[in-house]
Amino acid sequence: MINVITLNNGITVVMEDMPYLKSASFGVWVRVGSANEDESNNGIAHMIEHMLFKGTNTRSAKQIADEMARIGGNINAFTSKECTCYYATTLSEHLPIAIRVIGDMLINSLIDEKALKKEKSVIIEEIDMYEDSPEDLVHEVLQQRIWKGHPLGYMISGRKKIVRKVTREEIIDFIDAYYTGENIVISIAGSFDQKEILAHVEEVFGDIKPRASMNAMSLYLPQYNKVLVKRNKDIEQLHVNIAFNGISYLSEERFTLSVLNTILGGSLSSRLFQKIREDAGLTYSIYSYGSSYRDTGLLHIYAAMNPNQKDTVINKIHSIIEELRNEGVTKEELVMTKEQIKTELILGNEGARSRMNANGKSMLFRGRLVGLEELIDGIDRVSVENVKDFADSYLDLSASSLSLVGNII
Repeated sequence: MINVITLNNGITVVMEDMPYLKSASFGVWVRVGSANEDESNNGIAHMIEHMLFKGTNTRSAKQIADEMARIGGNINAFTSKECTCYYATTLSEHLPIAIRVIGDMLINSLIDEKALKKEKSVIIEEIDMYEDSPEDLVHEVLQQRIWKGHPLGYMISGRKKIVRKVTREEIIDFIDAYYTGENIVISIAGSFDQKEILAHVEEVFGDIKPRASMNAMSLYLPQYNKVLVKRNKDIEQLHVNIAFNGISYLSEERFTLSVLNTILGGSLSSRLFQKIREDAGLTYSIYSYGSSYRDTGLLHIYAAMNPNQKDTVINKIHSIIEELRNEGVTKEELVMTKEQIKTELILGNEGARSRMNANGKSMLFRGRLVGLEELIDGIDRVSVENVKDFADSYLDLSASSLSLVGNII
């Protein structure tokens, strides 16, 4: 059973009782990420995520870690382009402790100057790590250029020279602008007493102010730009990313995208994997994936190969796409793909953590819960004609973008 309650300060609380479990997962979802930044503070949302673990008025960083370790709890966080999430999973009897610890972090963090200086060094190391990861880099540099001039194209971790300059005052102002009741969804799933846990949540989070005292940055729509990006690196493999203008996660076509992506390159039985990896042996890794946001999205194809195989692989990818556009998919292929997607949806929704994630994201991004039945129904409605029309509309090779990272020949 799922209950949705709005606290007096505007925080939305989603509680899903799963009485057959002995654990519970708790997450605080904040509607802020790198897409809410500008050129002067790129990386600040990610920096805040780091700093909230560095001590509060009542707990040091070590005490936060030790308190969660004592209850065997797993506490973590992540920042994306459009949200930040702080979460913990623990045994049901320890859920109130996890709520208090995360609440303390969000409300009472010191943002200590000394800790900030130290953490900036850690974040710069993280940025360097991405630079050393060609599979990540080939994706990031492509998005930067496709959405050049828009915050959606920013690196989540930020740029080193900006990270070094961010001040404690800027961090506090950013928290003040975005960490407000109207921007927060609390999602809880697992085995717990809903009345008791809601009382804990109200006690800990009830004093967060409903809205910002200063205006948060207003977002403008991103525009897709066709680009070619090359980054030479002295490594053995060449990493390739082809991108097509895509759709928002709010689009009714999102179910068609899911089906098309699975057929194209999103599974081991996909056309890209079978024809290029298995049949031709040209790559070790090749797959497609979607990256959808509130106002736009991309459909990507990634492949890693010997640099000498670049033209052959890209030509084969183009050929497979043209075949998909011209001939569409078979009914047998469609039925098999739907079953695969539905199985993944069902299996992926069985744990407390996965339910907490699904409910939190759904309320934060859509303002309502999207149930498993609705997802399965959406997949079932996709037709052979839908897939072909989608391919015709979006898989236009003349408008595709290309990113290359590695030893470019």
